[in-house]
This record gives sequence, C-alpha cells and structure tokens, in this order.
Amino acid sequence: MNNRLREIGLALGLSRGLSLGLCLAMLIALVPGQGMAGEPALAEKLRRAFADGELPGLHSALIIHRGRTLAEVHFPGNDQRWGAPLGVRQHGPETLHDLRSVTKSIVSLIYGIALSEGLVPPVDDVLLDHFPAYADLAEDPARRRILVRHALSMKMGTEWNENLPYTDPRNSEIAMEMAADRYRFILDRPIVAEPGSQWNYSGGATALIARLIAQGTGRPIDAYARERLFAPLGITDFEWVKGADGEPSAASGLRMNIHDLAKIGLMIQDRGRFAGKQVVPEDWLSAAFKPRADLQGGLRYGFFWWLHPAGDPPLGVGAFGNGGQRLSIGFESGLTVVVLAGNYNDPAAWRIPVKVITDFAVPAIKDD
Repeated sequence: MNNRLREIGLALGLSRGLSLGLCLAMLIALVPGQGMAGEPALAEKLRRAFADGELPGLHSALIIHRGRTLAEVHFPGNDQRWGAPLGVRQHGPETLHDLRSVTKSIVSLIYGIALSEGLVPPVDDVLLDHFPAYADLAEDPARRRILVRHALSMKMGTEWNENLPYTDPRNSEIAMEMAADRYRFILDRPIVAEPGSQWNYSGGATALIARLIAQGTGRPIDAYARERLFAPLGITDFEWVKGADGEPSAASGLRMNIHDLAKIGLMIQDRGRFAGKQVVPEDWLSAAFKPRADLQGGLRYGFFWWLHPAGDPPLGVGAFGNGGQRLSIGFESGLTVVVLAGNYNDPAAWRIPVKVITDFAVPAIKDD
C-alpha cells in the first residue's frame, strides 16, 4: 500500500518540490477506506529516525486518528521568530512555533466567522469598494473587476512574485512589508491578467482579506481571532507577529503550539464544531474547500486552503508554510497530521513533513 501511494503521488508529475510535497502529503495522509493498525512504538520510530539523521530540521510532529493520538514527538533545533534567529531551542508541547503561511488558511476561517456575523463583505463584492482611501485606484475599470473572491482564491490578476527567497527585498511579500502603505502597494500592482483567470500565490491577497476583517470588526485581526476563533477552541497562548507598521502579518505571522494547531484541524474534521459548539460556519468551510483553481499536477486551491486532487468536496485539505510547517486533514480517513520544522527558506523543506507521513503515519494505518 505504501509504495502504491508513493507511485500515485509521483505519477502526478509535479515539477516544483513544494507542490509535490503537499500533494504527496495529501494523498498519503488523506486516502480514505483505511483503518487503524495500532502502532504503539510509532513515536519511538520517529525518535530513532531523528537520531539517525533521517529527519533533519524536524521540531515536532503530532499524528492523530479519529481523536486518538498515534504519536507525538519533539526535538531540539535551530528556530526563528518570523525570520529572526532564536538559536537552538528544545521544542515541546507548549512551544510557540512559526506557522508561516499556515497563517493564510487560518485567516480564511476568521473571515468565514466574520462573514456569518455580517461584518465583512460578501465574496462577490468589488474589492476596491471596501478600500475608499484608494478612490484613485477604483477609477480603473480593470481593477474594479477584482472581487473579494479573487483575493480569497489568489486570482486577483495583479503582478506578484514570491518565487524569490524571502530574504530578497524584491520578493513581493517582503516589499509589501517594507512599503510605506502596504495596502496601496498591494492594490496598485500592475494588472497582468483578467481577474479570476489565473492563480498566483500572493501574501498580499491575504493581507487585504485581513484588512477587511479589521475594518468590519473594528479590531485588529489578532484581537478578533482571539475572541471568535481561538477562545472557543481553548487556545489562549499565541502570538501574531506585527510588521514595522504595527499590522499583524496575515500572510505569515502567526505563532502557535502544536496542540493548538491540531485543535484547528480537529475542529475542521468535525465540520467546524468543537466541544459541541459551532465555531466556524459549516457553509463557510464548504465554500473555502470548493475548488477555485486547478494547479499543476492536479493539486487544487480553495479560499486560502490547498485541496486534495480528488473529490468535490475534496477528500482532504491542507495548510502549509515555509520551513516545513504542515496541517493535513483527511475527511474520510479521519487522520490529522501536524508537522513543525525549522528548514526555513529551503526549497526541499517539504521533504520532512512528507517523510513523516509516508514513512511513519501511513505504516500505522492498514487496510480493513
């Protein structure tokens, strides 16, 4: 079974390592029709592999199947706080860790909550109508075709380049952080495609959605998230790193511990419910997990969530971030996998979370 799953993932022929890593992680973590094998030594296997140098940069891993923890491990390693070195840290269950672009997927959940309260615009609204400070940009007919949904699905049609290293000031996210006005910087990028026609990875799109949340709720996104998303999940200890302008980084600034990130996964597993309470509206999850863009090799994208190549609704969803951060959620398999790592800005960072799943999580599950 394990070799077959690898073959399926590799057969997708993805050329970019990051996408391959996500797609493999989805396929192997989320394949339905499998049951628990029982693997009491799974954590020890992970520890041995780390000691043998097979999992370089791994900080923590948590593997849960239908509410039962199969393995939880934590290791020492060099870490960062939003790019600032922290040195070697001994990671543990309560250690706050950079989530990087996993933050984007959580912003989607927050928007869904605010939408249910009537505090943010519907997804079919003209985006610039909700940024009145930039009326000059709204006079451009091409920009008026950009809808809120185009930001949520990263299909704004504007120039944006995050293919450069995040240490390079020409990287669009870094340039956004350095700009005097981040929102004007994002909104006045040149139009390069018809809005809605092309997908282009953009932290700027997430920043705009976070701004809509802040404007509609009258609070910064971290304050609103604390009350409406995190508190109902019992999440009390988190950090949302702010840029030089004091704005919480919606693209990559959230820091949480591994158990709290797993709570978000388990809440999604239960269709937005946690401890018997509806935290995120189920209809928003359906909207967020609806395929909005077909990407290379069959991978798909929703509203700031990566989607399993198969199924509508998809068989599973994922959130991932620079350095090897992963939250993978399988709806039919009931498997939730969280990986935190420190391989920041490494193009091969995807290999570690994929290896955790292929070589450790998957062998703990067998056919019924």
